[in-house]
Amino acid sequence: MRRRPTSHASRILLPAAVALATASALAVPSAGADEPAAPTAPTATTAPTVSPTPQSISSLGSGMPVTSRVRVVVAADTDKAALSSLLAALKAHGVTRIDQVAPGAAGPPGLLTIHLGASNRPDVVTAVAGTAVPDHTEGYALRAAKRGPSKVIGIAGVDGTGQFYGVQTLRQLLAGSTVAQTSVSDFPSMPLRGTIEGFYGEPWTSAERLDQMDFYGQVKANTYIYAPKDDPYHRDQWRTPYPADKLTELGGLVSRANANHVQFTFAVSPGGSICYSDQADRTKLKAKLQSMYDLGVRSFSIPLDDISYTKWNCAADQTTYGAPGRQSAAKAQVSLLNDVQGWITTHDGARPLQMVPTEYGDLTDTAYKQEVRGTLDPAVVVMWTGTDVVPPTVTNEQADQASKLFGRKVFLWDNYPVNDFGNTKGRLLLAPYDKREAGLSGHLTGIVANPMNQPYASKVAVFGTADFTWNDKAYDATTSWPRALSYLAGGDPAATAALLVFADLEHLAPTFGATPWQPQAPELGRRVNAFWTSADAGQVAEAVAALRPYASRIASAPSTIRAGHVQKGFVTDASPWLTATDLWGQALVQQLDAITAHLAGDDATAKQLTQSSKALQAKAAGVKVDPVRNTWGSGPVKVGDGVLDTFLAKAADLATG
Repeated sequence: MRRRPTSHASRILLPAAVALATASALAVPSAGADEPAAPTAPTATTAPTVSPTPQSISSLGSGMPVTSRVRVVVAADTDKAALSSLLAALKAHGVTRIDQVAPGAAGPPGLLTIHLGASNRPDVVTAVAGTAVPDHTEGYALRAAKRGPSKVIGIAGVDGTGQFYGVQTLRQLLAGSTVAQTSVSDFPSMPLRGTIEGFYGEPWTSAERLDQMDFYGQVKANTYIYAPKDDPYHRDQWRTPYPADKLTELGGLVSRANANHVQFTFAVSPGGSICYSDQADRTKLKAKLQSMYDLGVRSFSIPLDDISYTKWNCAADQTTYGAPGRQSAAKAQVSLLNDVQGWITTHDGARPLQMVPTEYGDLTDTAYKQEVRGTLDPAVVVMWTGTDVVPPTVTNEQADQASKLFGRKVFLWDNYPVNDFGNTKGRLLLAPYDKREAGLSGHLTGIVANPMNQPYASKVAVFGTADFTWNDKAYDATTSWPRALSYLAGGDPAATAALLVFADLEHLAPTFGATPWQPQAPELGRRVNAFWTSADAGQVAEAVAALRPYASRIASAPSTIRAGHVQKGFVTDASPWLTATDLWGQALVQQLDAITAHLAGDDATAKQLTQSSKALQAKAAGVKVDPVRNTWGSGPVKVGDGVLDTFLAKAADLATG
């Protein structure tokens, strides 16, 4: 991730009925509501819930039957990835025969017919009539409705990506053997949306990255930047060509990205050792980029973060650019970046170069920024991390200030949920994507989240990032978060409820300072505060009765999460935290039972239960991350710290006093 120099500090999206439930009934329950309500299907007048939130969506009536035989009308230019995704979705919902036909082909009446293709194809135009086709890259119109005796779905893509995204929306409208009659007119608010694998520590495996590409496609994220700090060929050995086996692996990843309409951006970070004025070094850098271009990469980045500009890597740079310093470093960097951007213009299909400045996380004007602002090729995209390495908020005003400093709209590298710095030791960061201001789509070119070393656990925040960047003005963290957890749970209500309890205990989001930007265990904290309010009023038994069901849910959450509905990768990522949560939950239940025994006059049982609770707490506190993926090593895992442990220490006095 970006940091100050230190010593090293596939599942389908949810069907409409389940998605609606996660947006409301499965939100973090309030006091006294200890089980989520049963999912309810959308009514004829209620638009189904879709993630990311569409720009416009409305209901056209009750569910329409999905026949066991379906006609899919496609043309030669229909997006292949969209068609493949559509066929898979239909088969998953019980369709046993799919007739792929050309526009104008006749077919038996009564079958569900799906028209998929370009927004100007006549049959597609007819199929979506009444729903506006947006005039926006990656946009689409979708209309699913009965037309007399016919059952028709139209998906009109402004481009191939729009077709693919229309199918991702349709997948969420399918519920069992029906499809919600719906009108959707949709497009992304931000051009660039996704992630940057830019953390320190163990990089993701090939299998994990392939899974991420499928995930990004489903949530309509279009950008993945390959920049793992601990890939030696990315940073320390940037001059060295990738070995053949690694090139093959990267080529497979590029192909998977393309299949999901994800822009694979290859980043190489030469700033720690490059001699900017050495043409041989520049030739080696371009050769590295060329090898990626030959694999199909069309987007490139040169990160120049986390390096020093108080010294040169070669004597020739002092002669060429002057003594080390902010302005001379900027001159050297701009010279290199403009050269690479010129190389890009000679390569068909290549997108403008992206870069990360050495001064990436503040709003102070300096000689460095002035040089970049005045001389960097206007086509080059500049990344920015907010007002700090991990910003507690990102506002429209801040984005505008940054854009003025760099002379162009900036591209936000958001260091959440990355957990590779000291204040994240022992933590999974499962809080929602939050505190980024609505309207940023008008002030940024896009946002990429820097995820955790744990890829599946990162999906909670990345799901929210995709939702925000698609439609920031409609984004609501309180509804997007439970939908993200339901996605991980495959739509299962019990598993989703367990994940809500677990994620609340992993809610703390640190900054580089002492104050976190998201609090720990807000739902448990609210319940604990209610407990003490009742207890202080002399209603101890009532306080225990109110809290105990939630304590039982904490204790049972790990086994529910491990039962099979939740993505296996998440269970693996979270395994030590789940183990500790099991112990903490048991300790909480036993401590509450100890209070009950004390109230009944059975002090011997109260003492025994309190001792047992303390033993469980000690065991929980000793659970460590193993195997280690993070730079912070095998420190103890954190579970509801500052809330759960504090409550237990205080509650012991009620059982023994």
